[in-house]
Amino acid sequence: MEIQYVIINFLILVTILVIVGRKTVKRIFGGRYEKINSDLDRADEIEKMPMPLLQEPSSEALAVDCSEDIKKAESLVAEKIASIEAFGEREKSEVHRGMIEDARKELFSVMKENVINLFSYEKYQNAIKDLDREVIDEILKRIALTPGDMAYLKHHDVLYVTLTSAYALPKEIVDHVDRITTQMLAEVGGKTSLWVLEDPSLIGGLRLRIGDTVYDGTVAEELYQFEKNLNHEPIMNDDTVGHLIQEFTQKAENFKPQIYQYQLGRVMTVSDGICWMDGLADIMYGEVVEFECGEFGMVLDIQQNRIGCVIFGDFANIESGSRVRRVGRIASVPVGECLLGRVVDALGNPIDAMGYLPYKETRPIEFKAPGILDRAPVNSPLHTGIKAIDALVPIGKGQRELIIGDRQTGKTAIAVDTIINQKGKDTVCIYVAIGQKDTLVAEIKEKLESCGAMEYTTIIAVPASTSAALQYIAPFSGSAMAEYFMYAGKDVLIVYDDLSKHAVAYRELSLLLHRPSGREAYPGDIFYLHSRLLERAAHLSDELGGGSITALPIIETLAGDISAYIPTNVISITDGQIFLDAELFNEGQRPAINVGLSVSRVGGAAQTPSMKKVSSSLRTRLAQYRELAEFMQFGSDIDDDTKKALSSGRLLTEAIRQPRYAPIEDNMQTILIFAVSEGYADGISPDDMENFEKNLYRFFREEKAELALKVKNAKKFDSELKNSLKEALSEFAERL
Repeated sequence: MEIQYVIINFLILVTILVIVGRKTVKRIFGGRYEKINSDLDRADEIEKMPMPLLQEPSSEALAVDCSEDIKKAESLVAEKIASIEAFGEREKSEVHRGMIEDARKELFSVMKENVINLFSYEKYQNAIKDLDREVIDEILKRIALTPGDMAYLKHHDVLYVTLTSAYALPKEIVDHVDRITTQMLAEVGGKTSLWVLEDPSLIGGLRLRIGDTVYDGTVAEELYQFEKNLNHEPIMNDDTVGHLIQEFTQKAENFKPQIYQYQLGRVMTVSDGICWMDGLADIMYGEVVEFECGEFGMVLDIQQNRIGCVIFGDFANIESGSRVRRVGRIASVPVGECLLGRVVDALGNPIDAMGYLPYKETRPIEFKAPGILDRAPVNSPLHTGIKAIDALVPIGKGQRELIIGDRQTGKTAIAVDTIINQKGKDTVCIYVAIGQKDTLVAEIKEKLESCGAMEYTTIIAVPASTSAALQYIAPFSGSAMAEYFMYAGKDVLIVYDDLSKHAVAYRELSLLLHRPSGREAYPGDIFYLHSRLLERAAHLSDELGGGSITALPIIETLAGDISAYIPTNVISITDGQIFLDAELFNEGQRPAINVGLSVSRVGGAAQTPSMKKVSSSLRTRLAQYRELAEFMQFGSDIDDDTKKALSSGRLLTEAIRQPRYAPIEDNMQTILIFAVSEGYADGISPDDMENFEKNLYRFFREEKAELALKVKNAKKFDSELKNSLKEALSEFAERL
């Protein structure tokens, strides 16, 4: 009974709502209903009308469009240049790179938009379709099975063939491709599986892929090649922007596809700067690959079913399953005179806010070292300007001299002073900063500029913030740049600062590539890595031009432990080492060279005759002084001979003390050591040795310049020259 009352009440309520609310509903929805009906009627009328074809653009219209694009790009470039000037010198580097990249992207976007608009017109669509048969015939002439394809057929019997275009292809072209590829595979006992695809992003033309190999004759590939070439154009100039746009627009109007051949693979996994790929069966170790996102990498591991690659850029932009393209070249860097005075990264890209790098040549970062028969003896000195080194552990052109010591003991200072001392000596210098702070590199550059040394120096800066892959290739890039000058007959000095961080970067890459670790977790080939790098330093024979590369690798030790894995490796590879003692450094000795542990295996062959004669007993006398000084800590009674030896040793120690950024000419070093060794400074206290040295240099430069030049150029340190020096020093001593 209650249910019946509920139903009756519900019906009454509905009736009241319908009667009362129908006018309101009609008022709300009536207008919308009428609008929908009118829009449908209008659509029917438009559909019945004939569709007009796109009008072909006149040459005047194209010219107007082009000029607008030119103005747009030119204004963008002017804006970027103005923006750069607002930043300080230290900030300009990163800002400049960002501005250039933005301008290039904007310019390419303008080009691409022009081309897409151009090929949307029926005239140009038909023109490119008419070329399809010609393009596919040219592709079919070039197709061939690679060794990778043959290996794939042995296991699978079927090779996939993909024909892709921006629009539907005539059946006769598809049948022609199927027939030719089937016939080619049949000759080697294989079969084909042909896939025909449409991809509007190709814009026009045809692309044929057989296995991993792609034969590309599309508009999209032409755009890709243009974008790649654009990276080598100095676009930060108003004139070049207009020229580039006009040239490419004309090329697009008269478009005729070229056939580009390359190989494609696929990204399997990516993490921590390491990428594993499949495909690319014909790729080589050390070859460069390009990912879809535009990042580059280098092959460092080739296994049966996958390829290991290190990524130079940001690996976060790379996704699993994306395509990876074989570039077709070994990792290379720009070389030439244009690099002098510049700061570049490990790939040779300028990072010094000085704009475009106009290079014409490149060299592979890995290159075979000169053979024994191609080398000449190391017999010509490379003066560092540092008294303690030129006298005790001389360096010759073509030598590999290790600088080793604890952190903050002056290793980099020795290298920078050596670079400064090469001014006016026709020696090219390359400084490779591996894992150093940006501020340190900026300070070194600033100091070299103030000393006029940057004009013959190139700095390769790979700070600690960069990827391990870039830190790994940095010293090889520097060696490639140095080899260009060496094979041109010039002398080169290259500093690797430092190889300890380089070994750590390589250890990181090796562990990520799942290579077995050895001592201290370093891979087993770490010795071979540094040996093939340092073996590239050489003095070439006269038949090959007589050029040289002198290498100064730097190794950082922990608590003076030179018996650790990496230090012992590099010591065994090089021709000697300069060991900087932390204890001597803390005592104030600069440079803090430990005479007992430092050695040059070239020795006197890398010294002038005068310096060789004068410094012959210097090492022994300094070593005796150090022993006596340590022994005298335990006693107080000493004889006259011991006092004399201590006094002489103390004066010699003070004589070879030297501040930073103050290199000294070789002949002046010779005169100073001779004066102290022969007793002309015996009446001088150690604290006054600095003034004695300055006055001695001034005396010989101003009053005995002819004798100083004779010391420098003498072929033999004979008794006549020795007596002349004694007479001059006696005259100088009388004035003290």
